[in-house]
Amino acid sequence: MHQLKWLDATEQAQLIKTKQITAAELLSYTIDLIEELNPKLNAITHKLYENRLPSPESGPFSGVPFLMKDLEFFANTPYTAGSTYLKDFIAPADSEYSSRIRHQTGLITIGKTNTCEFGLVPTTEPLQYGPTRNPWNLAYTAGGSSGGAAVAVAAGMVPMAHASDGGGSIRIPASCCGVFGLKVSRGRIPKNPDPVGLGVNHVITRTVRDSAGLLDATYGNHPGNPFYVSQPSDSFVTESTKEPRKLKIAVLKTGFNGKKIHPDCEDAVLDAANLCQSLGHDVEEGSPTINVDTYNRAFQVLWQSSFSQGIHSLTNLTGRAPKQEELEPYTWEALQCGNSYRGTEYLAAISYMQQVTKEVAQFFNNYDLLLTPTLSEPPLRIGELCYPGNIEGYVNRLNEWVPYTPLANTTGCPAMSVPLFWNKDNLPIGVQFMAPLGDEATLFQLAGQLEKARPWKDKKPTII
Repeated sequence: MHQLKWLDATEQAQLIKTKQITAAELLSYTIDLIEELNPKLNAITHKLYENRLPSPESGPFSGVPFLMKDLEFFANTPYTAGSTYLKDFIAPADSEYSSRIRHQTGLITIGKTNTCEFGLVPTTEPLQYGPTRNPWNLAYTAGGSSGGAAVAVAAGMVPMAHASDGGGSIRIPASCCGVFGLKVSRGRIPKNPDPVGLGVNHVITRTVRDSAGLLDATYGNHPGNPFYVSQPSDSFVTESTKEPRKLKIAVLKTGFNGKKIHPDCEDAVLDAANLCQSLGHDVEEGSPTINVDTYNRAFQVLWQSSFSQGIHSLTNLTGRAPKQEELEPYTWEALQCGNSYRGTEYLAAISYMQQVTKEVAQFFNNYDLLLTPTLSEPPLRIGELCYPGNIEGYVNRLNEWVPYTPLANTTGCPAMSVPLFWNKDNLPIGVQFMAPLGDEATLFQLAGQLEKARPWKDKKPTII
């Protein structure tokens, strides 16, 4: 049974299907693991061990334990979004994504993972539940906002876990924890309500094929979904096994504004570029032209407006608005900012981002992929990104650490963080590949090739 810990979901499901183990045995083993590891790591905030087992033929991952991020409605279970405001709230129904997980995958959801308050920042240190700790070094952040998911996967509690991404929240923790994280194309999996279209749902995994298999089971349009993306010509699992054609890859080793980044992150992206070149791909320096100051300002308008709209929806659902003392200081300030924007400011931000989207699409006329670091610095120490009381300075610091990932959210493009590099302190440093809208297939093909060339599945945190 001890070998189950590092098997991926595909392998675990196969063991159940071939009756080498039962779903009940796997569930019991997983619960024991969580009880052993979670007190050290604080990845899981709500345990749902009583969740009923699925029927044997209910999906491709039938019987495999799974975790849902505490930023998604999962019917009749707690939904707190890491906030005191919602500490007693129970989700009245499934979200569309939760319904697909429940009915189309066979996964057994046995808990909800820690997240920063309302997913607003790139670390996972909510005051309500405390910080989630990086299994490679407990003094360091797991990243965010899907930090609990990334830690649970990296530590071997489960082979994959739900994550969501509105500005990098799948890719950031995947980078910090040394696991695979794919942000899918806008419209690939419906996420409602989401009028701006920044956010997507998917998973964090240890293997490429698990990410592909779960996407095969959950993608597809939904009536009323405001965003649409072309449907794939083949299954994503099949794509992950194909040898990619010779790709033309642009690589960016600085910020979009030319600013130098941490040497470890530069080393990681150059190492990935060299690896791609050794695999036969054409790699050259290049990137879209982004006015960083204008972009960051427009992103904050959209980000904070979306958050404000989300709180308005929760106010209608719960029957009361949050009090200031029920929200963390930065969350309260971000809410006030979101409430203050005029319609013209919001539309100006939308218009600017549409222009950026056109420019990025034109860039991809000349390149198949864009390779960047996932982050500009290695994982930070826990507490290093605490809110200092000045919202402008704080947002600037967040933007400094996370300069690359939001572009895929505002353009709708798919992007992945791949764990290819560890620094001298044995901390993971992910690299990001971004593709044109709708082209997850090329990402999966390259990811599968990189996984074979530089395997990471069995690279295990020494703390665990």
